[in-house]
Amino acid sequence: MDRDKAELRWGVEQRLEFIEFRLFWEGHVNRIDVMQQFGVSVNQASSDLNRYIALAPDNMVYDKSARTYVRGRGFDCKFRPPDAAHYLAQLRLVADDVLEREECWIPDLPSYASAPTPVRGVDPVTLRSVVGAIRQSEAIEVKYQSLSSPEPRWRWIAPHAIGFDGFRWHTRAFCLTGECFKDFLLSRILGIRGSRESETSANDDRDWHSEVTLEVGPHPELSESQAKVIALDYGMRGGKAKIKVRRALLYYALRRLGLDTDPAARKPQDQQIVLLNATDIIGERRNGARSTGQ
Repeated sequence: MDRDKAELRWGVEQRLEFIEFRLFWEGHVNRIDVMQQFGVSVNQASSDLNRYIALAPDNMVYDKSARTYVRGRGFDCKFRPPDAAHYLAQLRLVADDVLEREECWIPDLPSYASAPTPVRGVDPVTLRSVVGAIRQSEAIEVKYQSLSSPEPRWRWIAPHAIGFDGFRWHTRAFCLTGECFKDFLLSRILGIRGSRESETSANDDRDWHSEVTLEVGPHPELSESQAKVIALDYGMRGGKAKIKVRRALLYYALRRLGLDTDPAARKPQDQQIVLLNATDIIGERRNGARSTGQ
């Protein structure tokens, strides 16, 4: 099977993945589905369906009454394991107008909504310049508005990565003014007026290249049934879940998980989880102080 897949051209393999996706999630697929999704001919769509049958004969059978292929009793994914995150990601991308409806593999989108996230005004030219500096190992002079000063000021930074804290995008960069690695929000870069070769190596950013493991468990004051539900929510095993995070993103991870405050400050039903290795993590936060350009 793996050798057969390796011999497939990328376009063909993508269409076979689509067939499998529809079979798993919708239970059926036909030529029209393939034709509309990829803009291929009737003959090509038929060829793709026949090729899939040859690779996975137990995965689908033709239903003459419905005039479509339906999921077989012995169905077993051959191209990509079933992934709920992949399915839900498509819902979000369509809802956020990032993915065109026609490009989505889900035929009938279920009703979907999410809590609003403030739009962060990242200028595409700014992003292009930052990404270019990362690729070419350059420093760039940016006009940056931090909250620690009343007016924006020009400074040289040497970006080496892009980060996301769950709400905002930033670049991880060496600040030549502060002589340390910091996070700079892309939306607060108001201008870029120069670039030069950087003498800073991304390998020197130890906080970016090292990881911390958060060990979380259900709040101890939850009932046994409530604790079991929380354990399921977080995929816990043995009463705890381990979450790896870069040290540079530790501050944001704790804040997003609601672990940056005393667990007693909120009701157990609101707090839900606690940090089991709090002593170790507090030490990590002290050793690697939060470094942002905000």
